[in-house]
Order: sequence, then structure tokens, then C-alpha cells
Amino acid sequence: MSTVQHATRSSHIGIAIIAIGFVVLTAAPAWGDRNTLRLLAELFTYLALASLWNLLAGYAGLVSVGQQAFVGFGGYLLFALAMLAGVHPIAAIFIAGPVAALLAVPVAALIFRLRGAYFAIGTWVVAEVFRLLASQISALGGGSGISLPAAVVIAMAPTRQIREFEIYWLALGLAVMVLAAIVVLLRSRHGLALTALRDNELAAQSNGIDVGRIKLIVYVLVAAGTAMVGALIFLMKLRISPDTAFSVNDWTAFVIFIVVVGGIGRVEGPVIGTVIFFVMRQTLADLGSLYLLIMGAVAIVVMLAAPKGLWGLLADRFGWQALPLQRRLVLEPKEKRL
Repeated sequence: MSTVQHATRSSHIGIAIIAIGFVVLTAAPAWGDRNTLRLLAELFTYLALASLWNLLAGYAGLVSVGQQAFVGFGGYLLFALAMLAGVHPIAAIFIAGPVAALLAVPVAALIFRLRGAYFAIGTWVVAEVFRLLASQISALGGGSGISLPAAVVIAMAPTRQIREFEIYWLALGLAVMVLAAIVVLLRSRHGLALTALRDNELAAQSNGIDVGRIKLIVYVLVAAGTAMVGALIFLMKLRISPDTAFSVNDWTAFVIFIVVVGGIGRVEGPVIGTVIFFVMRQTLADLGSLYLLIMGAVAIVVMLAAPKGLWGLLADRFGWQALPLQRRLVLEPKEKRL
């Protein structure tokens, strides 16, 4: 007899650390000042974006450089719903997900005709089309952008402090929701298909996996999650413009850096990469353009020395997994089998 196990000793330790961290972060309004809460909320949004991009590129093999299309779409949809339709901003965040999923279907039908580098370029072109369309919407500020009206902001909560607490908990909750959804997906039979797809797409297809269907599902789900995160980002900023909403540097280049450094194709990778990115940003941001050069150099060194990222290097060497995803076949002792 044999059984399949997910958990290992390292995953038990990892889950305990994650649970303790979640409790501490949930209580951050009690011990953190305003700047700390804003920094942590921004960190959570980047963690969610990086985890979604990792699912898309690291597992489904869809290397997109145009995910800013859905970040900007989510932001603009929030502003449109809040300003033009009177929808509560928090409700608009969760409306952005399903709407973006519907939009992703025709977009996928177009760009899935492309392969490899052409697919990546196609996603960037789609994002540029979105940016140009947004700049033509005069009701939302056109090319110069628009700020969220004070009445809409005040409707969230009566005081500024409570609004900041709400946004912080929303950012934390959305990041946890994204990570939990990814873990649940990867532990399902679709997750087995994604893992096979990550390891060898041709072998996965030859074993009967509907590669096209799996990729479409992942693309649509990632679009929905990215749009919700984008809506939250611009609720935090209280202002939106086409250039900031569809910025390839802010919402794609930095996200790719996070995933590459942390570990592509690993759930834990974006967590490690996000922490490294924010530590570098906080310590090197005063260096101006040199800061970006240092980030590029770090990414190149990591790709050469550890192609699977820092977490991938540690996981391969020590067999660590912070979350119980990998399936292990465990044989029962002969005495029990007899």
C-alpha cells in the first residue's frame, strides 16, 4: 500500500510562520504608523500582482509583458463606477474582477494566436491600446487623468484614519485571497495539469492534458485578480491617468523582477522577491537611475547563478516547501502491509 502526502516538516513550519505573520500583520494598525501601513499596503499589492504573474508565466507558460492592461482597466473601472454610477469604491473593487474576466476572453482569443516572443509583444500592444482608449474618455479626465472626488472618498469612512485602516486591511485581504486561491488551484487536479505544463508542455499535451483550455482558464483568472488589485491600487492613490494606470515599468517590469529574483514557478518565490524588491527600493531609491541599474544587475546575477530564483535554489538544495503543494508517494512499511 502507498499514500500520497502533501505536507512535510518544512511545510508545517512554513504554515506556522505564515499564520503568525498573518496575525501580526492584521494587527498592524495597532503598532504601525501611517507611513508603515501605506508601505505594507503597497507591498501587499505587489505581492498579489507578482503571484498572479507567476501563475501565468511560471506555470501556464504565458510570458506576458502587458499585464498593466488589466491593472489600468481595474483602476479606471473603479473610477467610472464610483463617479458615474455611484457604486461604493470597495464594492467596485470586487466588481472589477468579473468584468475583467469577461474582457479577457476576447483578448485571449486574439493574442493566443501568437506564440513565444510574439505573444509577449502582443500583450504589450493590447495594453497600449487600452491606454490610448482610456486617454479618450473625457468623463474620466482624458489624457491628463482625474482625481477621485472628496465625496466618494468620505463615503468610505467618516475619518481619514479609518479609511487608511480599511485600505490596509483590504490590501492584506486581497493578497491573502490571491495566494490562497493559487494554493487551492495548484492542489487541485488542474494544479497537477499546471505543474505538468510547467515542467514540460509537450509531455503534458501528449498525456492528454488540454493545454489550450488550461491556459485560457489561467489567463482569465489572472486577469480578474489583476484588475481587482489594480482597482485597489488606484483607490489608494486617489488619482488616475493613462500613463500611470498602464505603466509597463510599475506594473510589469518590477513584477517580473520580483518573480525572477524570488523564484519563477514557485508559490513562495514572489513572497521572497517582493521583500527583496522593497528592501532594495527603500535603501537605494535615493540613487536615482543608478538604482534601476543595480536592480537590473541583481536580476542578471540571479538568473545566471540561480535560474529558478533564490527560493528555487534553496528548495532544490534542502527540499524546503513553505506551503504543502508537492505530492510525495509514501510507501507503508512491510509489517503494516502484511
